[in-house]
Amino acid sequence: MSARNLSRLACAVAAALILSAPPAALAVGGPSGNAVKLKKQGELGELVINPYDIAPLTAVIRNGGEVITKAHVRVVPKEGGQEIAYDVGPVTLRTHGGIPVFGLYPDYLNKVEVTWTKKTAAGETVDGSETYSIFTPPVYLEPYWGAHDRPVKTFETEIVKAPAEGFGDRLYFINNLGQESPKGSRVVWNNPAGGALEWNYYPQNAIVDTRGEVRWYLQPSKIYDPRSIYQAGIMMGFHQNEDGALSWAYGQRYAKYDLMGREIFNRRLPEGYADFSHAMAPGPDGHYFLRVAAADLKRADGSHIHTVRDVIAEVDASGRVIDDWRLFEILDPNRSIVIKSIDQGAVCLNVDLEQTGKTISAEQLARLEARAAFGDIAGTGVGRNWAHVNSVDYDAADDSIIISSRHQSAVIKIGRDKEVKWILGAPNGWQGKLRDKVLTPVDASGNPIPCRIGRCEGDFDWTWTQHTGWKVDELSEPGVSVVTVFDNGDGRGFTQPVLVDEKYSRAVMYRIDEKKGTVQQIWEYGKERGHELYSAITSSVEYGADKDSLVVYWASIDVQSGKGVNPVLNEFRRGEKEPVFEMRIRDSFGYRALPIDLGKSFNP
Repeated sequence: MSARNLSRLACAVAAALILSAPPAALAVGGPSGNAVKLKKQGELGELVINPYDIAPLTAVIRNGGEVITKAHVRVVPKEGGQEIAYDVGPVTLRTHGGIPVFGLYPDYLNKVEVTWTKKTAAGETVDGSETYSIFTPPVYLEPYWGAHDRPVKTFETEIVKAPAEGFGDRLYFINNLGQESPKGSRVVWNNPAGGALEWNYYPQNAIVDTRGEVRWYLQPSKIYDPRSIYQAGIMMGFHQNEDGALSWAYGQRYAKYDLMGREIFNRRLPEGYADFSHAMAPGPDGHYFLRVAAADLKRADGSHIHTVRDVIAEVDASGRVIDDWRLFEILDPNRSIVIKSIDQGAVCLNVDLEQTGKTISAEQLARLEARAAFGDIAGTGVGRNWAHVNSVDYDAADDSIIISSRHQSAVIKIGRDKEVKWILGAPNGWQGKLRDKVLTPVDASGNPIPCRIGRCEGDFDWTWTQHTGWKVDELSEPGVSVVTVFDNGDGRGFTQPVLVDEKYSRAVMYRIDEKKGTVQQIWEYGKERGHELYSAITSSVEYGADKDSLVVYWASIDVQSGKGVNPVLNEFRRGEKEPVFEMRIRDSFGYRALPIDLGKSFNP
């Protein structure tokens, strides 16, 4: 028989088998026609838990072929627990093909009450409601070094102060850092130490309620691989965007996902840049500002190096690099007064208890230069960690960026023209035209406040090795910016105190008159609690416009104790001196926290 006839015979046999097969056989791999009746709980479609594979405490009730125009979801709280309830708008319903369920408890049989309005084929509207039962598994995170003999949890919380009236419905996104994964490789860009490439801490990101319960967490295994250079790193720089989605970056990637876990984008850094960490700020028209490093910089001596935490790259919605700020060309990478005064035992995540309280000398800095030692080391000169930029914010009022440079103890505003507009930091060590940009401290009457070697009279203080220098747009006006900062407080006044217990951190708010070149301190908290809340590294202050409040995360308390890190989160009504809520997280290394607004995410 010819090959052609064999082929015809095979096709005929296959056709006969298909025509003679029972209906169920046609449904293998999923529903097809009326062959299989879908299993579902209620009137609508099937229930899908963890629909996008990275958010296990979410679900979607599929629309079942119906046109749903609006819905309301209520996750029934545990006894004494916090209710999560939200409206769902038509855009969100269409996007997820059904009703999104957010805020389930882990390891629990959740009850979820759902109401909806749907449109019939005849154009009529019909209302419906029912209760779904949804069981969720326990939180699972990959074990990391030091966690082989106990469960790996997201967070163990203690409510120190219950929420005041009006704050009981608050949800907090907690961005904490696990420990290095034993699966990860050790890779070094430069000698003697690399940048963010070798930072390979397993992610710990969750949303908790005011009872300390985890109501969402990121299960990263689908998008994170500690074995891969381009899939690993530390997840940092989280923001909730105006569309309700979360943006952040890690290692050599930057990403955006909604609260249900749906990917909006997840991209490699552009080729000329490397080592994201700390800050990814939303800008206009889908732009983002990424705190990265130059992947290849040719020095005057002809050698090539990676720079360290000193470049801001602006990417557009398609990932093109629209602009960048090469800070080693804009600022002074040789300003050493701060570098020489900070505690070498806690330089960002490089915590070395044997170096606690020690500083670096001018001679040691000179030896680094002489040895051509580059990398993630506290030092001066391009190719070392001279700037350590840990936040970036876009100011649409004049198309500028505001950065926080930890190793310059300064919050700095820089224009599109790469000219410095102002410096919020002690004037010592700034040279030439940069010194002229240092703001003058004033009191409430506008009178200058005398300062000397980083110390000022009255209640005013600069920030020291700070984090999160952000403009509060809602409270600012033309020419006048209100800025919040977390003042970590290391090297305060360019010195180390005799006793470590003298160190303290502050959440602080400033009012900057850009025309006059002045700065007024208008609120602070933390000094009165002394060393109790001292956080040498990480930490944040985040303004919440929905409640006109400030969320403060003291993220690295006890980091130099050798007994574990125990962050504290609290929230304040703006201007008040006592928190409306306080929660402690046990034995977990914190980075940032922010309030979550469900209305942005589900109501469009």
